[in-house]
Amino acid sequence: MGLFKVAIKGLMLLIGMVVSLLTLYWYSYTGLVGVVAGWTGILVVDVQRKRKLENQSFGAALHHYLTVSSLSWLGFFMRRKLEKSTKNIQKVQEETLLKQVKINAETEYGKRYDFSAIHSVEEFINAHPLTRYSHFEPYIDRMVKGETNVLTADQPIIFGVTSGTSGKSNILPMVKRQAMLFLTDGVAVLYNCMTEAFPESRYLQKNLKLFYNPKWRESASGIKIGPNSSTPARSKSLLHIYTTPKIAYDVLSEPEALYLHLLFALKEKKLGMLEANFSSLIFNSFRTMEDKWNLLVDDIEKGRINPDLNIEEHICKELNSLMKPDPERASELRDAYKEGIVGLGRRIWPDASVVIGADTGTFEFYGTKLRETYLKGIPLYSPIYAASEGLLGVNVWPKQHPSRYLLVPTSQFFEFIPVDRAEEPQPATLLMHQVEAGQEYELAITNLSCVYRYRFGDVVKVTGFYNQCPIIEFKYRQGQFLNVRGEKTSESSFYSALSETVPCWSDVRLTDYCCAESIHVDDAGILSSIVGSTPCYHVFLEVEPSKSGGAATVTNTDRNKIDETLSSQSYVYFSFRKKGSIGPMKVHLVRPGSFADLRHFMIQNTTASSVQYKVPRVLKKKEAVKFMMDRVIS
Repeated sequence: MGLFKVAIKGLMLLIGMVVSLLTLYWYSYTGLVGVVAGWTGILVVDVQRKRKLENQSFGAALHHYLTVSSLSWLGFFMRRKLEKSTKNIQKVQEETLLKQVKINAETEYGKRYDFSAIHSVEEFINAHPLTRYSHFEPYIDRMVKGETNVLTADQPIIFGVTSGTSGKSNILPMVKRQAMLFLTDGVAVLYNCMTEAFPESRYLQKNLKLFYNPKWRESASGIKIGPNSSTPARSKSLLHIYTTPKIAYDVLSEPEALYLHLLFALKEKKLGMLEANFSSLIFNSFRTMEDKWNLLVDDIEKGRINPDLNIEEHICKELNSLMKPDPERASELRDAYKEGIVGLGRRIWPDASVVIGADTGTFEFYGTKLRETYLKGIPLYSPIYAASEGLLGVNVWPKQHPSRYLLVPTSQFFEFIPVDRAEEPQPATLLMHQVEAGQEYELAITNLSCVYRYRFGDVVKVTGFYNQCPIIEFKYRQGQFLNVRGEKTSESSFYSALSETVPCWSDVRLTDYCCAESIHVDDAGILSSIVGSTPCYHVFLEVEPSKSGGAATVTNTDRNKIDETLSSQSYVYFSFRKKGSIGPMKVHLVRPGSFADLRHFMIQNTTASSVQYKVPRVLKKKEAVKFMMDRVIS
């Protein structure tokens, strides 16, 4: 993402300040020595003040310091730029749009829609229809085959592939300036917000970053094709601030790579932060930590890498050279685990300042579970609202929950479709300065690469305004509906009913869940005695006993409460149920580990990478439905 360049710019800024002061003392040798000594002293003192790791050399600490200080300074200035842009939304949005149209006016696509003749927002909306991916797919296919100047004047730096876990995967080109804007207007701003809210995050501590190198493809012109997410290969200048050794990122098998992430993080008592794209990754990592706990702690105690791991010999040898027996740390970890999973993260890492991971939409379930269990006592910050199409919003209120995002008016040209008109092929749209608080909208965007008036499926709720700029909550993705009779029960509506019901159950905790419409269960070849003749929802629950030695069972009465709660919350669903047009929910318990198995199955059978995977709350693919039905135990 160019973070190394940012670090260099920060260093150059510091050098420039020194040079400016030296000029004032050009004719004074005493002044020259004093300024150099003064700045050097300030730098050394600040590095030493923020050092937390006893085994960190001053050189390593200085490298760490320059990296985060550069990002901090950039964040300071970019946050002020964001503040300014929110005060004249209409003007900033028009400038953002017209700049994009001008840059691509001479492309094949720009000529087709006569971009050179567009000089206002109104002219653009009149000239260009609302679109979906199928509109751009033929152009993008040609770009992947090597053609240039089709959609973009600039060559893409990557062809980003969407996850495909909830539908068909898409390929979206990203140009360099869009990637840089993600860094400057997104990452830098969130870093500034985070350090202001959690000052302890300024210390020079190692962090656990859960990410993996994917298996890349290449276009005909040599451009990488893969997930448009943070990866070790694209973050080389930052790897020195993470607990995972650089050589460990060469391990491409996720189970082994995750084991190494956890092992080296557990070794580091003074860990500063945990970070992942999604809170689900963090939750599942803690689950894996529990499962592998004895092996991990034994490795720390003995100072070795578990020889049973499937790791190449040269990698294993180098990793073993970094391990030393640490029975004291192993004893601390065993004591921490004896007290259970509630607050485990804080006991393992007493100096951790914050955990970073998305906790909205499909990830709200995991965010809630993390706050109640493993991460109790450590703040969870959901910093960015983004998609494969680029940066959308930044959460500038790290301590507030539920997470809200300030849309970034320089990152996209935004249009808003009222949800009651979302079924129309070409509905009238509203602009940022025209939306109303309390209303839900489907978003359409024109990004800085190549999609115009693009309906990518996100539905958001405007909760208020910061100056003139909308503040939003992410609600759900279009298509992630339960819809057997036209009732369209959204993912968020079902989760609301489920989250109200589960706390009333006795002696069990919900581990994970997903749903399917009866037509997809039928398509998967399931017996009609299970499916039934009346359309209904099938719900798959993985539960565990809330007490050690208990039984993970849910009575029929408790299962039926999900249906009753949804009926009480949704009049449309209630009316269909009352008429008998929709049958009662069929709630299935699946065996332990089913959702971990589903994750591996979906990654193997879709284009999703480990860092992209999202649990499909509404299963639409018959293979996934059959996969879950095969794991039903009750």
